[in-house]
Amino acid sequence: MRSIEVSGKQIELDEDGYMTNLGEWSKDVAEFLAKEDSLVLTEAHWEVINFLRSYYEQYQIAPMIKILVKEIKKTMGADKGNTKYLYQLFPDGPAKQACRYAGLPKPTGCV
Repeated sequence: MRSIEVSGKQIELDEDGYMTNLGEWSKDVAEFLAKEDSLVLTEAHWEVINFLRSYYEQYQIAPMIKILVKEIKKTMGADKGNTKYLYQLFPDGPAKQACRYAGLPKPTGCV
C-alpha cells in the first residue's frame, strides 16, 4: 500500500492505486492521480468521472468496460458511448483508469 498527500491530507491507496477510503475522494485527488499518469482532466473526462460516481452511488458497483460503454451510450449518446472515444480519454483503460480517478474500487470482470 502507498499513500499520497493531496491538499494536506494523506490518502491511502491499495496496491493497484485505488483509494481505500472512497469517502476521501475529491476533485483534487482525481487531478493528482491523473497528473501522475501525465493526463490533464478536461470537461470530457469529468463527464465520464461524474457519470461513474453517479452510477456507483446508484448500484454500489464499478462497471466493467462493456457496461460502461452501454450505459454512457444510453445517457450521453453514441458519439460518447463507444470504446474508441473512451480510450482516447482514458488510454490505460476507460473502466480501470476512470474508476481510479473517480475514487471508486477497481471494476471486476473484463476491464
